[in-house]
Amino acid sequence: MNTTNNPYQAMNRIIQTLLGVIACLSVTTFAAELKYSITPDFFVQNPDNKPLGPCHGGVVLDKAGNIYVTTDTERGIVVFSPAGKFLRACGPTRIHALEIREENGVEFIYAARPSDHEVVKLKMDGSIIWVVGAPDEAGLYKDGAGFNPCAVTVAPDGSIFAADGYGSNHVLKFDKNRRFVKAFGGKGEAEGKFNTCHGIALDTRQGKPLLLVCNRNNNRVEYWDLDGNFVRVIQKDLRMPAAVHIRGDYAVFPELQGRVTVLDKEGNIVAQVGDNPNEKQRANYGLAQDQWKDGICNSPHGASLDSDNNLIVSEWSQFGHLHKFTRAK
Repeated sequence: MNTTNNPYQAMNRIIQTLLGVIACLSVTTFAAELKYSITPDFFVQNPDNKPLGPCHGGVVLDKAGNIYVTTDTERGIVVFSPAGKFLRACGPTRIHALEIREENGVEFIYAARPSDHEVVKLKMDGSIIWVVGAPDEAGLYKDGAGFNPCAVTVAPDGSIFAADGYGSNHVLKFDKNRRFVKAFGGKGEAEGKFNTCHGIALDTRQGKPLLLVCNRNNNRVEYWDLDGNFVRVIQKDLRMPAAVHIRGDYAVFPELQGRVTVLDKEGNIVAQVGDNPNEKQRANYGLAQDQWKDGICNSPHGASLDSDNNLIVSEWSQFGHLHKFTRAK
């Protein structure tokens, strides 16, 4: 049959052309949503004339824009100015993840210390206000050493949520007086289960406060309500999302396998930066410094957004490795 003037084929060609145009527009919209470029040598390489040292933790900013980076050295938290200059060191060592919360106009640090089997609240000078260990009434632990919390967040009513990703693979809820309330989750791959609940944050962008959890080894991020009920998966097929920080409309997720992803409040990907094509360098704690490249991430473990939505990224590195990605205006 002669198909030269076949109206169905002509219509099909028009439809395919339109679909191609729409696809191009979608890619352009995605790419233009948030664009970043690396700012090389932003941070002092040897703060206070000492190597930064192993970073197996996180990075957060206070309301003045100062940058708090956790280390496994005796200096604990190393604090930089908004311009990347070393200011001071404070607090305990071996903090894995942390967040800053303002309470009655005063800022405090909440932090998880898995190697020390505790969650702590700190003053901004690093001094300890209180410590929470393994709750016997949870029925999850033979002893305190089984509690290995990766991250902590706090609800509007003061309830405390600790993600025990290196221990029981439950999220533990405590009330504002640090009394144990419940544990939820548990080990598994199905929705409603965790395979290393590694990062956690309170998300108020949906109106109703929700917990945003990084289900790291299941390669997804998901919502849970404050009563411990699974809500839904936000994004899957990520590369070991290690932590989450929320500012304004955006949430940033450092992925341990060599990439950082930013989602909008609907859960759409609006930026991915630092993508490392070399799989051998991903999640490589001992990667030699002479193999680092500006703008390429090896083992992102902590990340935050500043007031201009620039990205600050810390890596799981024995040497200490920090990046600043500046958002294009």
